[in-house]
Formats: sequence, structure tokens, C-alpha cells
Amino acid sequence: MTYPLDDARKEIISALENALSQLQIDLIPRSYKKLLRRGELTKVLESPPEDLGDFAFPCFFLSPVLKKSSKDIAKDIAKKIEPSKWIEKIETKGAYVNFFINITHLKTLTIKSILEKQKKYGCLPNKNKKVVIEHTSANPNGPLHVGRARNPIIGDTLVRIFKAAGYDVESQFYLDDMGKQVAILTWGLNNLDSKKVPKSEYDKPDHHNVGFYQAANELMEKDEKVSEEIGEIVKRSEHGESKTIELVHKSYALVLEGINESLERINIQIDKYIPESTFVRNKSVEQVINKLKKTKYCHEEDRAFYLDLEPFGIQGRNTKFFFIRKDGTTLYATRDIAYHQWKAKHADLLINVLGEDHKLESKQVEIALKLLDTKILPWVLFYAFVSLPSGKMSTRRARGVYLDELIDECIERAYKEVEKRRGNELSEDKMKRIAEMVGIGSLRYNIIKVQPEKDIVFKWEEALNFEGNAVPFIQYAHARACSILSKIKDKRREFDSNTLTHDSEVKLIKQLARFPLFIENASCSYKPHIIANYLYETASKFNQFYRDCPVLSEKNIMLGKSRITLVDVARIVLDNALELLGISAPEEM
Repeated sequence: MTYPLDDARKEIISALENALSQLQIDLIPRSYKKLLRRGELTKVLESPPEDLGDFAFPCFFLSPVLKKSSKDIAKDIAKKIEPSKWIEKIETKGAYVNFFINITHLKTLTIKSILEKQKKYGCLPNKNKKVVIEHTSANPNGPLHVGRARNPIIGDTLVRIFKAAGYDVESQFYLDDMGKQVAILTWGLNNLDSKKVPKSEYDKPDHHNVGFYQAANELMEKDEKVSEEIGEIVKRSEHGESKTIELVHKSYALVLEGINESLERINIQIDKYIPESTFVRNKSVEQVINKLKKTKYCHEEDRAFYLDLEPFGIQGRNTKFFFIRKDGTTLYATRDIAYHQWKAKHADLLINVLGEDHKLESKQVEIALKLLDTKILPWVLFYAFVSLPSGKMSTRRARGVYLDELIDECIERAYKEVEKRRGNELSEDKMKRIAEMVGIGSLRYNIIKVQPEKDIVFKWEEALNFEGNAVPFIQYAHARACSILSKIKDKRREFDSNTLTHDSEVKLIKQLARFPLFIENASCSYKPHIIANYLYETASKFNQFYRDCPVLSEKNIMLGKSRITLVDVARIVLDNALELLGISAPEEM
């Protein structure tokens, strides 16, 4: 499955390779030869500003080895490339060789491709590779908090992007069913009187049971006997005692059910839940311990064992990575190593979505996996946390805000916006349906549009903005396209690309043509915000086209049909791109 812009890019790369072969290629270092001779020029090509072409080749890196200015090298390369089927003209600008592609071919083939592929437009060829994406993996002791809301949203968006990029994808939730947190919950549920546990206003099992965890945690800090009993649950779990593990599973099952309800509300489903007890029961953790003990980096301290990580660049207090305590119990990270070894046997690529507070532990696990000769190491996407501006939402009972509260408030505020704009026109049910789509979409989009490593302060005026870079603006563009098409009785799509010559039409078609390349870029760089940026630019260009080019009132019959077809293909791409972000595309706003 190829796309017009991809075909154009391939022709440009072929022309570049031919031109570069005529330069003093023998003087270029081996690392550059690999880049130039093994079809990797795709990674070098850039997208220049619109008035400077469609693709640009930078020549800076060639200057030191060819002993010429990058500007002169660009001119030399340009002289060796002739116009062709896709390459309409070549220009140089400073150190760049700029390629202008044949817009007539692009317009015709792009529109045909979208009409033919419909929901599949943008999807890349099957890569015959499996990807396991681990995300969320929250302690099943209570509801999800706002601070970590990025994890499931980023993780699910990556799942969608990698599926579109041609991978076989499986999402996994690693269940911490052996740690202290679930042990506290288990003790609380089996020892506390429900009448003395704080009640929740949410009728969800995770909200009901978190009160038992909170009360037990408070008692544990005050009562040594309670602390010992909770510690005993941890130890028995560690030793693989079936009754204890089953009791723990029963205790967190309802909490996990509530977490899943929250995830489903924001269009997220997990493929597999992997309990960490699996790797204790099958002796994988024991094998990890035995192998790590045999490495030259292993040391013993007061009957506890650790790896010395100083030789691996870890400094300060963190040079000792303890993987087994003096009482013989393992740490979460130890069991995580066994889990990653198991994952490496079942996938070609591993991706983990983790909060920035897990950087040290992730590095420790990576070093241990290398020492154990694990063939596939995880690629980790770290994210900063989400916070709410003071005064925007209450932190009820002096605790952190739960994800459910944020979801509810997103929908409530979206409803007020819909009611304000369309209250006199729409039924109550329709307003609620639209508010649900806008509210959930605003939550997901406002989180995804920011690069993961940057902090987010969730601001309502940004999330529900109908004019700027926010989901209502994008959803409204889709709804506008649907509204236009609903007025057209003839469902056949005819077009003549030679009639679509207005600058706004050309820019919109080019933007639609770039969609597959953005999916490729987002998957190769592990950057889901690239799709959000694409969506905003696409909606903006569609609105510019609609502003500049009459559609329903166009008197030229063929031009009118061509513009209707352009509206339809823009609708398809907006829908497909919103789907990649797990956001609904409303037909009416």
C-alpha cells in the first residue's frame, strides 16, 4: 500500500542517491556512506516552509568531508537532478536543495487514494512485527488520579498509531499484585468494619474500596501489629502461597473493574493484564536472582543483595540497586526484570509508558536486562504529570483529584458550551451526546497535543476552545464538512483536479496527502503529539478552504463537484486522524 506523496519521496531519494554518487563519495566517512547507500535518506529529508517546496535536502553534514561550503554542495547536487514525473522543479536556498513536486499528479492521486481507501487511508503496509505497549499499570488499590492521566491516554494513542503504521500491537497492564499497596488493601477489606470506612460519592467499586486502603494505611503507620500482618501478606505472596495470592486477587478485582470503567469512558481498552505473581509462581524471578548473583557487579550487604551500578554511569546514592532484601523478599523492579524477559520472547519491539519519577528504576531494570543478555530492551516514553490550576476544581477531602472527576467536569463544561451555542435548536439527548464527545475529546486531545516530557496544567479555557488548538475546533471542522455533504443528494463523487487551482485548495490537498507520512513519523519517533499537530493544521486548512472557496453556491458545475469531493476527502482524513487519538468525530456540533 503506497501513497502519492510517498511515491514522490521515493523518486526524490532515487534522484538524490544518483546525484550524490557523482560527488566525491569515497571521501565521505563510513557512517555517512551507510546513510547515503542503504536507503536511509528518508531520515534526512525535511519539510520546508510551504513557499520553499515540498521536500528539502540539507547539505550541512557533507561540508566537512567534501571540503566545500554546504551552499555550493547544494548547487552541485541541484545541477545533477532533472525534472521527472514527480519532480517539477529543483531550487536551492542556502544549504538546502528544495524539491517542488508535480501538483497535478498529487491532487489527482491523493483524492483517488482517499476515496478508495476511506477508513484505511493513512494506514501503512503490514510490517509483520509485533509490538507490546505497556501502559497504565497503576496499583489496583484505588481510582486513577489526575496526575497520571497521561499514562493511559499516551499509551492508548501509541497503540492506535502503531496499528495504523502496520504493526501487530498488544497493550498490556502489568498488575502489581504482590506489592505492599495491594497487601494494605487486602488487609483493610478483610479486617475493617465497612461502617467505619470513609464513603465515596461515586458509585464505582474502585471508589468504594479505596476507603479501606486509606483507613488500613493510616492504621499501619500507627499500629505495629497491623504493619506486621500486612508484611506477612507480602511475604506469603512472595513465596507463591496460592491462598494468599487468591485473596489478594479477590481484594483488588473490584478496584480493577472500576479502573477499567474509567478507561472505557475515555475510549481505552487493555488487551492483556499480566499479574507479577506469574513470574514468582513460574520461578522466573528466582532464575533472575540466581543469574544476577553470579555477575561480577553483585555484592552482599547485611544479607541483602545489590548490583553496583557505578560502572554503568549511575552516581551518588543510587549506585546500589538492591534486587533482594535481607528477609529474602524481592523488589518490584526485580519482578519487573522477569516480566521484561518474558515480554522480549513474545515481541519484536517493547514500549513502556512511565512517569518521569520512574527514570532511575527503569535504568536499573535496563542495566540488569543487559547483564542477563536480554535480546530486546524496552523503549521507554517518560511523561511529566498533569496538574490543575488552583481553584478550578476542588480537591475533595484534601486529597488528589481522581480521573473520574476530571472526566465528569470535562463533560459538564462541554455541555454548558453546547447549551450556550445550540440550546434553542437541539434536544436534550443530542446536547448530552455532543457534550460527551466534546468533553472526552477535549481531555484526550489536551493531554496528547503537549510533548510527553513537558508539564501540563489542564486549563479549561484551552481544552474547550472553539477557535484555537483544541478539540472543539477540530471536531467542528468535521461537523461542518458533514453539514455541507448532508445537503448534497448525489452521493457519487466526481472531480477534475485541474479545476482545483485556488491556493487554499492546493494547500488542503497537500495537507491531506501528508497524513501517511505523519503516521510514519509519529511511530518512528514515538511522538503521539505529532498527530495532534497534524489534526490542528488540517482543520485550519479546511476552514481556510471553506472561507475562500464557495462549495454549495459554486455555479461552475464541475468545479462545484470537485469542491464537494474535496470536502468529503477532508472529512475522511479528519475522521481517521481523530480516531488515531481515540476521539469521536461528531456529525453535528
